[in-house]
Amino acid sequence: MSIYLDHNATTPMDERVLEVMLPYLREQFGNPSSAHQRGRTARAALEIAREQVAALVNVHPSQVVFTGGGTEANNLALMGIAGRSSAGHLVISAMEHDSIRAPAKALQKRGWLRDEVGLDSQGRVDVEQLRKTLVAMQTTTSNPGAAKLLAVMLANNETGVINDITAVAAQSREAGAVLLVDAVQAAGKLPVDFGAMGAQLMSLSAHKIYGPKGVGALIVDKAIDMEPLLHGGGHEKGRRAGTENVAAIVGFGRAAELAREAVSARHVQLRLLRDHLEQRLSAEMPELSIFGQRAERLPNTSFFAAPGVDGETLLMSLDQAGLAVSSGSACSTGEVEPSHVLMAMGIEAGLARGAVRVSLGKDSRRDEVDSFVDGFKRQVRMLQSFSSVACA
Repeated sequence: MSIYLDHNATTPMDERVLEVMLPYLREQFGNPSSAHQRGRTARAALEIAREQVAALVNVHPSQVVFTGGGTEANNLALMGIAGRSSAGHLVISAMEHDSIRAPAKALQKRGWLRDEVGLDSQGRVDVEQLRKTLVAMQTTTSNPGAAKLLAVMLANNETGVINDITAVAAQSREAGAVLLVDAVQAAGKLPVDFGAMGAQLMSLSAHKIYGPKGVGALIVDKAIDMEPLLHGGGHEKGRRAGTENVAAIVGFGRAAELAREAVSARHVQLRLLRDHLEQRLSAEMPELSIFGQRAERLPNTSFFAAPGVDGETLLMSLDQAGLAVSSGSACSTGEVEPSHVLMAMGIEAGLARGAVRVSLGKDSRRDEVDSFVDGFKRQVRMLQSFSSVACA
């Protein structure tokens, strides 16, 4: 039996989502830019989905730009703003996803100033360091035509830690910066209100909310002017060229609708299940470190590590035991690196390399959590015993 507890990586598609997609993979195959009946049918379906996604984050449908996923949405946000300016200053938090970190480095190579704001011991953005960095931004960006950008994610994909974006937005406005909020992990797990939060750009992804892979959205404040990444057509009001993936977008819309309807109930259900997981782990493995436990977190996410265990080895052992979870390490050029988020939190590198993330889903069950705890404890004890023998 296999138990899937890696829902922050991706979620299984809801059957109700697949059901609404199928007609647009079969008989309703029209191009939404075509003027004939099939094209108009596809266009109508696309606009209904736009309304559904807009409702998830409480914006006007015209603010929704469909993309090929959360990664493209983040790249479009950063590079779209950068494309309107010859120079600029970008500030990101140390918890950002690689789809923010990589384009930030690319902008730095193009001459942009780039700063990274650290985290506190619980994995939240360091608000005092952020304030100082934004004050410095106002003095270092002297060119009146230079762009100012700030990227802070709403909830971290590894720790689940939630940032106070309303407070971040207030500081961003004072500095005259455009705020991008990566809400890929938060949407569907928390109520998200784009306007009330004070964001000007926000990224979303369908496959994190039981929708299809390969489709996402960038939410854009009406006052923001951006350069498209893709040229070649007037699609998405000129912001993203290319014939829209109608079936996937329809699925995204339905997933967003279902997530909005169920967000409160799912939050309670997942929080109880996560708390049960952590209570059992703490009781049976007191040496375990649970990261960000004193911060506000996503209700479905737990990130923890046992000392003296290699995360990648543990992950393979758990996989062989039928337990699908994620490691907190990243493999680059054959070398395993500890989580950049944990390192920014001040966690010792050896412990960070052993980190494991459990991310629960809407259909996760208590007996699955209990089976995971039993299997996790068994595999950790086995690896620790091997390590003891090797060191003897």
